[in-house]
Amino acid sequence: MTTESVFTGLKVLDVASYIAAPAAATMLSDFGADVIKIEPPGQGDPQRRLSFVPPSPRAQANYSWHLANRNKRGMVIDLKSPAATEVLKRLVEWADVVITNFPHGTREKLHLGYDEVSSWNPRVIYADLTGFGDAGPDARQPGFDLTAFWSRSGLLASTRDAGAPPTVPVWGSGDYTTAIAVYAAIATALYHRERTGQGANVGTSLIATGVWATGTLVAGALANGTPFELHDRNAPVNALTNPYQTADGQWFMLATSPLNWPALAQAIGRPELGEDPRFAGIEGLVKNAAAASELLDAAFRSQPFAHWKDALDRERITYSPIQTPEEAAWDPQLRANDIVVPLEGVTGLDHTISSPVNLRGVPKVPARRAPDLGEHNDEILAELGFAPAEIARLRAQGAIPGTTQAEAA
Repeated sequence: MTTESVFTGLKVLDVASYIAAPAAATMLSDFGADVIKIEPPGQGDPQRRLSFVPPSPRAQANYSWHLANRNKRGMVIDLKSPAATEVLKRLVEWADVVITNFPHGTREKLHLGYDEVSSWNPRVIYADLTGFGDAGPDARQPGFDLTAFWSRSGLLASTRDAGAPPTVPVWGSGDYTTAIAVYAAIATALYHRERTGQGANVGTSLIATGVWATGTLVAGALANGTPFELHDRNAPVNALTNPYQTADGQWFMLATSPLNWPALAQAIGRPELGEDPRFAGIEGLVKNAAAASELLDAAFRSQPFAHWKDALDRERITYSPIQTPEEAAWDPQLRANDIVVPLEGVTGLDHTISSPVNLRGVPKVPARRAPDLGEHNDEILAELGFAPAEIARLRAQGAIPGTTQAEAA
């Protein structure tokens, strides 16, 4: 049964790999778009192997592949073959949206540059992603989320405690964040086309979304602001934005404001601290942050987390347990809000993660497995009008894999 959704009937060509650009196509597919994913012959998109590369969690199911490529149809095309241009041109003519992340220079050699693609289909929305943008000395540098999003943006240098060296963040986190920006650019362009009838050339970069994520600190630097030192939980600049540990070993993040200091004092059983002149207003709490932190540390270590959950909830203090990914995966809040959703067709993998964009009252399509390598070649070529003899010719010319190659893949 087909679920009608916002983008039902929208045709998307995903000629991208590794993770952000394909994930943007997946977000469109969640709302019903027909997405055709193009992969090179051989081993296909490198993300097919990401689930099995440390430090990805060890599992039998290829969870990473299905997360970023569910709900798509898959083709294998050798874009380096001269005969492949004929297939690519028909796919572009078919598409409403073309997504790519090939580097500038490479994409033009593969007939994927904007000028050529838009000449084939003037109404197309052409969406691309780069590591470091379209201009400047590093425009053609390769970039991953760990380098362009995290490291170059200032985010990684700021996401550590005082005295600690930089660490390796959750890889893919910058990619999935950037996927939302690519999706938003496409949605904006589709609205533009709805109003004007014209296609558009849109995109973003990993560094742009990384700097946006670090916006408070980078904007502060643009204002010639004086940065605070790196965070030290034992001597924080702000004791009210700090992690604390309870008697049973549970860490949680406190994130409240000076206005709530009296309520917090009540929650920890020390109501007199709400009137203590040392902690009056922002100035007092900043000046005496170490003392406030020491008091809170001692209080929170005296009782288990369940006690503090009740006490903080009662006073409406903002906090959250610091969960591991394994704990988050089974958090009932995720299922109650369709953040974790059923996945069809994958042995050993019953659920995946939905995209974070929702339209209340408008369903997303049920998540189904990502395609096998080249799974829909013949089906899609036939839809594009290629006769069986023409498909055989494309195989003979090396534009698409032969039967033996497909079976081996």
